[in-house]
Amino acid sequence: MKYFWLFLCFIITSSLVAQTKIKGQIIDFDSKVPIAFASITYNNKKFNADWEGKFSIEVKDYKLPIKVNFKGYYEKITYPEPKVANIIIKLINDLNEKKTEIHSDHSVNNIVKKVIENRKSNDPEKALSSFQYKNYEYIHVTANPDSISSKIDTIYKKRLFRKTLVKLDSSNYRFKKFSERQHLYQTEKVNLIQHNQYQSKETVLATRMAGFEQPVYEYLGLKLISYSVYENPFEILETPVQNPISNFGRNLYNYKLIDTVKIEGRNAYRIYFEPKKLNANRLRGLLYIDTQNYAICKAYFRIYGIVNINATYTFDYRKDFDIWFPKNRKFKVSKGNNQDDIKILGGTIKFSSDLDEIESKNATDQAYISIESTPFDIEINKPITITKPRVKIEIPQSSLKQDNDYWNKFKKDSLDKRKLRTYISIDSLSLSERIEHKLFLGRKIINGYFPVSIFDIDLRSIVKYNNFEGFRLGAGAVTNSKLSEKYKVAFYGAYGLKDDEFKYGITPSYLAHKNSETWVSASYSDDISEIAQTSFVTDSRRFKIYDPRPINISTFYNNRMSSIFVESKFLPKTSSYFGVSHNQIEPLFDYTFVNDGKSYTNYNITAVQLAFQWNPFSNYMQTPMGKIEYEKRHPKFSLQLTQTIPGVLENDFAFSKIDFKTFYELPYLSGQKSSVLLQTGIAFGDVPITHLYSIVPNNLNREAILQRVTFAGKNSFETMYFNEFFSNQYASLQLKHTFNKIRLGYKINPEFTVVTRMAFGSNNDDNQHLGITYNTMEDGFFESGIECNKIYKGIGLVAFYRYGPYQLANFDDNIAIKVSYYLDLGL
Repeated sequence: MKYFWLFLCFIITSSLVAQTKIKGQIIDFDSKVPIAFASITYNNKKFNADWEGKFSIEVKDYKLPIKVNFKGYYEKITYPEPKVANIIIKLINDLNEKKTEIHSDHSVNNIVKKVIENRKSNDPEKALSSFQYKNYEYIHVTANPDSISSKIDTIYKKRLFRKTLVKLDSSNYRFKKFSERQHLYQTEKVNLIQHNQYQSKETVLATRMAGFEQPVYEYLGLKLISYSVYENPFEILETPVQNPISNFGRNLYNYKLIDTVKIEGRNAYRIYFEPKKLNANRLRGLLYIDTQNYAICKAYFRIYGIVNINATYTFDYRKDFDIWFPKNRKFKVSKGNNQDDIKILGGTIKFSSDLDEIESKNATDQAYISIESTPFDIEINKPITITKPRVKIEIPQSSLKQDNDYWNKFKKDSLDKRKLRTYISIDSLSLSERIEHKLFLGRKIINGYFPVSIFDIDLRSIVKYNNFEGFRLGAGAVTNSKLSEKYKVAFYGAYGLKDDEFKYGITPSYLAHKNSETWVSASYSDDISEIAQTSFVTDSRRFKIYDPRPINISTFYNNRMSSIFVESKFLPKTSSYFGVSHNQIEPLFDYTFVNDGKSYTNYNITAVQLAFQWNPFSNYMQTPMGKIEYEKRHPKFSLQLTQTIPGVLENDFAFSKIDFKTFYELPYLSGQKSSVLLQTGIAFGDVPITHLYSIVPNNLNREAILQRVTFAGKNSFETMYFNEFFSNQYASLQLKHTFNKIRLGYKINPEFTVVTRMAFGSNNDDNQHLGITYNTMEDGFFESGIECNKIYKGIGLVAFYRYGPYQLANFDDNIAIKVSYYLDLGL
C-alpha cells in the first residue's frame, strides 16, 4: 500500500510539472525595448516570440534551458524556475556584429511599395470626395487595481545622530482602494468630423470634463495621436514621427512579412515593421494590408522610451466604395524609462512602464492615460456644408449644455461603474478646492494680469528696476468683461525713484468684430524707451517676474507717443496690426543727430506701421471665449513694416524699416528639443540712433568676470556689451538644443541647453551720430555657451564665450556668467 501511494504521488507530481506554463518577454538590456519575433529554442522545439517580444512555454523539465537568439545580440541561455510564472529575458548587444540593420526581404518591400503607391486611392481623405461622421471620444486617467499591491510597507528613515525613524506607508493600499472606486480623471466629447477635398473641420457637439462647468478648451484640441494612419508626418503626443508607409519611411524602417490572415472575409498580409536602428524610439508595429487593394485594414503602433505608447486602429470595409473606413481608435500612454512625471491639466500624474506584469513598488506608477474614439452616423460622398471654414475646431456654446440623458446613449457597462463615481467625486473636489477658479486665475497670470472685480491688475507694472530709473514703482490695469465685453480701457502710472520722474499711459479700445477679435484702439503715453530696441507688436504678451536686460541699461529716450491702431485675427492663422503714431523724442543721454547739415537733439517722428504674425502650420479653434491656437506648430513668421510720413505732424525724418523673424522648434519623443531663431532687419533713409538696431546685448562693461554676473535674457547676446554695436541692417541666428533633466539630488534637477548665437550687421549711411561711439559687425559676432537652467526652484546658471573676429584681447573679457530663472506656473 505504501508503494502505491508513492507511485500515485509521483504520477500526480509529474502531471503537474508537465502542465506548468510560464510566460516571458524578451527585451533589449539597455533600452528595455521588446525584441519582436526573437528565436526561442526549448526542448528541441524552435518557435518565435510575438511582435511584443512575448511568449509562453509549457515547462516539462526545469533542467532544460531556454535559448534565445536574435540578429545583432549575443545568445541568451536561461533556465525556468519553479514557482516563477513570469520571466524577463534581456539580450545584450553584440558590438562585433552589424546589428543596426535587419534587411527586409524583396517580397515585403514590394508590398510596402504598393501600399505607398496606392495611398491616394485608399486614404479616405484623398479617395473620397467628401465624408462626415459623428465621433464619441472618451479620455480618462486611470489605473488597474489588480496590478497594485495592497501591502502596507515599513519605511526606515535614517537620521543623523538620532534614532532611525520607522513609519508605516499605506499609500499603495489607499491608492488601490481609490482606483477600485473611480478613475483619477476623465473627460468625454461628441464631435462632428467633416471633410471634403478642400479642408477638414471638427465641430464639438457635446463635451463634459470632470470638475469643470466650462471645459479647458486647449485640452479639447489636444492631439495625442493622428486620426489617419496615412498621415505624414504621423503625430504622437503632438510630436511628428516619420510614417512607415511614407516614401522616406522606407529609409528608416525594416519590414517583415509574418503571414496572411482573414479580416472581414478578405485576405490581408500581416507585416511587422521596426526601426533599422534597433535601439531607436521610433515607431514599431503591425500593419494588416489588404492583398487586393493594398489598403491598411488594421494597425498596431508602439513606441517605447520616455513614455510607452500603444495605439490600435481598426477599420470597416465599405464594399460600395472599395475602401476601409475608420471603425475604432484606442490609445494608451504609460510611463517609460524616465524618472520624470508627466503633467496633465496642471496636475502631476505618474505613469508606469508596462514592459512586464511585475507589481510596481510605487502604486501610482501603474497609472496611465487612455483614449478611445468610435465613429457613428457615417455619411460618405454626400454633399456637406462646412460653416466657419477658417477654424479647424469649433466649440459652440450649445455643446456645453448637454444633459445626462444625452450622455446615457454612450454608456458602456465595463466603464460606467467607476465612470459615474469619477464625475461625482471630482466635481465635488473641484468645487471645494476651487480648481476651475484657479485655472481661470492661472490663465490671467500667465498673460501678466490678476483679476480684481471689473479690473485685471497689470502685474508687470508694479515694480521694475533699471540703471536709469532705479526702482520704478507703479500701478496699471485693464477693465475686463465684467464691466463690458465691447469696451475696455488699459491704463498705468509709474514713478522712477532715481530719475524722479512720473510716467503714464492710457489706451481705450472698442471690439469691432468678436469672431475675428478685431479691436480699434487709441493710445497716449509719456514714458521712456530703450534705444535701438526691436520689438514686434504682434508678439504675445507673457508674464515675467523681471525683465533682465533693462536692469543693466542706462541709455533711454523719453517718448511722448500718440497713436491710433487696429489689431485683428481676421486673416486665417494670422495676427495683424495697423497703426499710425506720432512720437516726440528726447534722448536722455549725450546725443546729437546730424542730418543734411542740421543738428537734432530732440525730434519728432510720425510713422505708419503694419505688422503680421503668420502661423501657417498651427491650428485654431473657435470657442465661446474667442479664437485659441490649440496646436502651436512651427515655423512661425513675423513681418513688420514701418514708414515715416514726411510733412505730417512736424515729422523730421524720412526713413523706412523692414523687420522679419522666424522661429522653429522641434520636439523629440525623448523629451529633448531643438530650436532655431532667425531675425533680420533693414532701415533705409535718415535713421537716428534711437531707431537703429543694437542686436539685444546683455553684458556689462566691467573688468572682473564676477562684476559682470547679472540675469540672463531669453534670447540675448550675453557677451555683447551694451552700446557696443549699432547697425542699420543686420541678421542674427540662434541655435539651441535642450537635453532632458538630470537628477543630481533631492529637488536638484538641472536642464542643460547648448546655445550658439551669431550676428552680422553694417551701418553704411552718411548720417552722423555725435556723443556716442560704437562699432558695426560686418565680420560677424559669435558666441556659444551652456545653460544649466532650473537647478533648484527655477534658478540656474549660464556661461557663454565670445569668439571670432570681435573676440577681445583679454581672455576673461570674452566670458560671461549669468543667473537664469524660469517661473513654472504649472499650466
